[in-house]
Amino acid sequence: MLAVRVWPSADYTRVTLESNSALQASPSFIPSPPRLAIDIQGLELNNALRDLVGKVLPDDPNIAGVRVGQFSPGVVRLVIDLKREITPQVFALAPVAAYQHRLVLDLYPMRPADPMEALIAERLRSAVPALPSAPTHDPLGELMRQQSGKPPLSVAPEVITRRPPAPDAGVYMDSPNHPPRVATPSRTDRLIIIALDPGHGGEDPGAIGPGGTREKDVVLQIAHRLQERINATTLNGNPLRAFLTRDADFFVPLHVRVQKARSVQADLMVSIHADAFFTPNAQGASVFALSQGAASSSAARWMANQENKADSIGGVNITVQDAQVKRALLDMSTTAQINDSLQLGSAMLREIGGVARLHKPKVEQAGFAVLKAPDIPSVLVETAFISNPEEEEKLRSAAHQDSLADALMKGIKSYFARNPPLARNRSL
Repeated sequence: MLAVRVWPSADYTRVTLESNSALQASPSFIPSPPRLAIDIQGLELNNALRDLVGKVLPDDPNIAGVRVGQFSPGVVRLVIDLKREITPQVFALAPVAAYQHRLVLDLYPMRPADPMEALIAERLRSAVPALPSAPTHDPLGELMRQQSGKPPLSVAPEVITRRPPAPDAGVYMDSPNHPPRVATPSRTDRLIIIALDPGHGGEDPGAIGPGGTREKDVVLQIAHRLQERINATTLNGNPLRAFLTRDADFFVPLHVRVQKARSVQADLMVSIHADAFFTPNAQGASVFALSQGAASSSAARWMANQENKADSIGGVNITVQDAQVKRALLDMSTTAQINDSLQLGSAMLREIGGVARLHKPKVEQAGFAVLKAPDIPSVLVETAFISNPEEEEKLRSAAHQDSLADALMKGIKSYFARNPPLARNRSL
């Protein structure tokens, strides 16, 4: 056993056991109390396995704790105590990139949250007006009492009270003598949802700069900065909300990123990456849209091939790829989607050019798997070449990340100015 790693998230928790030879495992799920027992053959207990116990954090949404021991000669038993019912997936991965043999334990909650409901609930909370503080002094009343010769009336602050709003209900009281009113958004209030897709994550670090900067870290930071700007923006009275395909350091397969964006009926999808090349001289930002045919250049084709390798590095359980998943990996694009994506990409490229050097002056096209949502205009932004030492340093800078987030936000607003969002099946 070479290493053990834990990647917690609300979506699922992944446990990875890396060894210098293939491992065979026999999992058993016990529902009450929920726990997963795995017998791993051909293995002796060592320090790397013992370290797994301390790598589970208290705030892990799925794992309560881990126990490990030598069950019998050549068999290690791993017991994972769970916080809720899960659907486990246990599979092996062959050596790839920097990894040797991996045994992967993916723990999916049996009742996953509905991301659209979460967005709507957050919007309803933000729509409730701020509760004014209770008055403790009435200057006009005091003046009238003084003029009538009556002594001043002392009012204790706790006498005048207001009923606090019930969670998510928007109910509040104007005064103790008035009935409650319910604050609700306008009938024309419609969430405009932008799916932000920070590339890589978890087992897949993405490109790594000469100074050790990992692509998965900087693109997540940029995505969070852009999320703040999107959530603070309204267009024609309609609020914008950002939905992140990953909001922490965990791996999301390419087809799942597309499915997530479609599950919230996103109006746009922006996948955020940081380029890399063999030499440190390449520089500049790029924006890509999908291509139904050949790539627009050999460089675009090479870049798409590199990004599409994420699944093999991050680790996908191919045994559960049903027909729906396979269809998601095919080219489901439409001409209209690609045309809209090119417009979005052009708007973003113009704005990025104001804060950073551009690698190419126009939007390029290639067969990026993550851009294949047939009904969502989608672009992939390569923010810089992380393999270039100067650009790597910029990507680490909070000021430059802010500039990139500002540029992307302006590009989104510019696109919507020319292409107002259409009606959606599910809205507030």
